Amino acid sequence: MQHIVDLHIHSHHSRATSKHCDLEGLYRWGKLKGIHVIGTGDFTHPGWFAEIRESLESAEPGLWTLKKERAEAIDATLPAHIRVQPLRFVPTVEISTIYSKGGRVRKLHQLLVVPTLEAVSEINARLDRIGNLSADGRPILGLDSKELLKILLDVEPGGLFIPAHIWTPWFGMFGSKSGFDSLEEAYEELAPHIHAIETGLSSDPAMNARVADLDRVAIISNSDAHSPQKLGREATVINSDLSYEAIADAIRANDERLVGTIEFFPQEGKYHSDGHRTCGVRFTPEQTKQHNGLCPKCGKSLVVGVDYRVEELASRPNDYVSSHPKQVEYIVPLPEIVAELKQVKSVSSVTVQQECQKIYDRLGNEFDVLRSVPTRHIRDAGFELLAEGIERMRKQEIFIESGYDGIFGTISVFKDVDDMKRAGRQTTLL
Repeated sequence: MQHIVDLHIHSHHSRATSKHCDLEGLYRWGKLKGIHVIGTGDFTHPGWFAEIRESLESAEPGLWTLKKERAEAIDATLPAHIRVQPLRFVPTVEISTIYSKGGRVRKLHQLLVVPTLEAVSEINARLDRIGNLSADGRPILGLDSKELLKILLDVEPGGLFIPAHIWTPWFGMFGSKSGFDSLEEAYEELAPHIHAIETGLSSDPAMNARVADLDRVAIISNSDAHSPQKLGREATVINSDLSYEAIADAIRANDERLVGTIEFFPQEGKYHSDGHRTCGVRFTPEQTKQHNGLCPKCGKSLVVGVDYRVEELASRPNDYVSSHPKQVEYIVPLPEIVAELKQVKSVSSVTVQQECQKIYDRLGNEFDVLRSVPTRHIRDAGFELLAEGIERMRKQEIFIESGYDGIFGTISVFKDVDDMKRAGRQTTLL
């Protein structure tokens, strides 16, 4: 059975996160999105770990579910066709390590995934001797990433250690500001224990496939959600039994059980292109080279983005196609499409939320609507313009302004208001 898996998320104990990132909020939105397995995030935080132990109970081996009475209360508020799907949790945490290696300061984020709360307790006990786990849901530790990997392997050999959003400039394993040039440089003799990397929002599998150093690892995607509504903006599709070991083994083996990923268009990621947001300068890698990496307005160094960094480390051409390609589906999150159709700026607006709720009620969860519900059914449900937008998204007939220097890019399914009006008139004739 295929499962949509989102392992990298955050709780309300992380900085700059929604107060609704509690287990009930994650459960509700995970079901509305159509996700089957969600990481808990932040398991090193004492307060969050206490909530995990209080609110979850064991389900399939290595997986956890919201306790029955809490789950039933939330399910009662959901459309019948959404409440029936199972949703499971697995213990995860993103840890930030800052340390000196090879004469440079390194700042890396990595995702840890384990099957048991006993393993969580032991990992937390060891890390508590190194840094303050209470300060943030994503703790910052003065520890070599290789040493963090050692701790995981010692406590839970079946755990997963996944370098997170590996291309982002400041905190990615391959980041331009503080990263490395290879897995071996970062993890030395323990590099073979890295079985997967996370693409991050600003890159996609095709970009990663250009780097031969990544041939032996699985390429997965997760949302890095800081609010429940952002769950599943990227995810991984796995065809396996519903258990921790089955899912983890599919990732480790990187075989046909790892079906592929659901992706942001990478240009929407906030570090895809190069630039300097203070001056409003956004460059392609070629333009950056022409300006010697300097902002033409102020003369300061540009923030070198993911596209440039991939080009630096790539050993293959831009049009390289893997001999064993995985399925890759590009999506625009439903609230973003609805906000465009309603011509409102905020995806969190009441207008957008109410329209999305109508869509869930009539058509099902978000992933089904974006990926598989026939557009004729979307039209029949009364969402003619939405059907046109999703049709364009599925064909990748979109309009892009890429992100840079911490500013998200924009993906539009209509060129402008006139294009939308023309499409609206056309749908009335169908």
